[in-house]
Amino acid sequence: MTQNKSACRFCDSSLEHSFADLGMSPLSNSYLKTEQINMMEPFFPLHAYVCKSCFLVQLEEYQSPDEIFSDYAYFSSYSESWLRHAKSYVEKMVLRFKLGVNSQVVEIASNDGYLLQYFVERDVPVLGVEPAANVAEVARDKGVETIVKFFGVQTARELAQDNRKADLIAGNNVLAHVPDINDFVKGLSILLKDNGVITMEFPHLARLMAETQFDTIYHEHFSYLSLIAVEKIFAAHGLVIFDVEELPTHGGSLRIYACHSGSRLDEVGSTVVDLRNYEFEQGLAVIETYDKFAEQVKEAKRKLLEFLIREKRSGKSIVAYGAAAKGNTLLNYCGVRTDFIEYAVDRSRYKQGMYLPGTHIPIYSPDKIKETRPDYILILPWNLKNEIMEQMAYVREWGGKFVTPIPEVTVYQ
Repeated sequence: MTQNKSACRFCDSSLEHSFADLGMSPLSNSYLKTEQINMMEPFFPLHAYVCKSCFLVQLEEYQSPDEIFSDYAYFSSYSESWLRHAKSYVEKMVLRFKLGVNSQVVEIASNDGYLLQYFVERDVPVLGVEPAANVAEVARDKGVETIVKFFGVQTARELAQDNRKADLIAGNNVLAHVPDINDFVKGLSILLKDNGVITMEFPHLARLMAETQFDTIYHEHFSYLSLIAVEKIFAAHGLVIFDVEELPTHGGSLRIYACHSGSRLDEVGSTVVDLRNYEFEQGLAVIETYDKFAEQVKEAKRKLLEFLIREKRSGKSIVAYGAAAKGNTLLNYCGVRTDFIEYAVDRSRYKQGMYLPGTHIPIYSPDKIKETRPDYILILPWNLKNEIMEQMAYVREWGGKFVTPIPEVTVYQ
């Protein structure tokens, strides 16, 4: 059904097919201070479309990257499992690509140095490119050289002219965050040495659809990526994806390995062929497949509201763990506020004392849970549920239970 006349951010085809309409929502990381909760709050359409030509799922751009990322509330190092993931990646890359003191590693959207710190420990030269000054400062304190810039063609050319071309360019959960994906990928090509390697990690669209992970749709995520779409984008800029791994992170992600076309690594492996075939089998190259997702989203909302209404009517207390971006999408789309969720907790001191955008649910330290002893803890960053349930195991002392909302409501005793 034709609903929109904007153009695809990759191929310029007209965007006519709706993927998921989540209504109006605030920016998911725009946490509020006490003095802001009675002020006007900007909401923007949260409506994802799919391109019928390249099958890139995407949002329109309502806020610029400068407005979203220049002062950012997300610090990667607060997740212990993510740090383990980063350390394992470094060990693997150093071994596989023989990185050492004469190599150059560049990470795009390097955040607080969560990953590059492990290269520094191995005396591998690094450079972080991070747009958020407040986050970059934390990385520098760890000894990680970091420049505060948005990445694209201009930044890539500046670094190349400064002899900072990379043997390895890493990007974790950044490819989905860039509105001008052509400028970004062309920048990767410019910055990469002739026989260098690019790795990019991003949530896999196939998993998002199979497990109704609609809460990973938020304004900071401009694109939702399949291998089919990403291969087309990289090929348009002279890059070949020669290997791919499926990862459990963020509810199911891909790690792609890319190189210049014609480099010594330019041989597409069986992992790429197999995953590409899988996506074709799942219908990700057929526009009708995407039409079904909207009803899955509506049903997930109904099931969560049924659970919350039933338990609140029976007198149960419910709080949320994790002031996560995905949680803010979920709560705003479902209309869940303090009538259902009394408060949220988060380990990040940056968020404590603030309020969730849109819903105005107050955020406290996790210690608050010991004080109020709630019946249920709704885990909003459900992709970290094992880590969180381990950290908060003491809630079972008073019969407290954990709940995850995606792909459907699940209660853990």
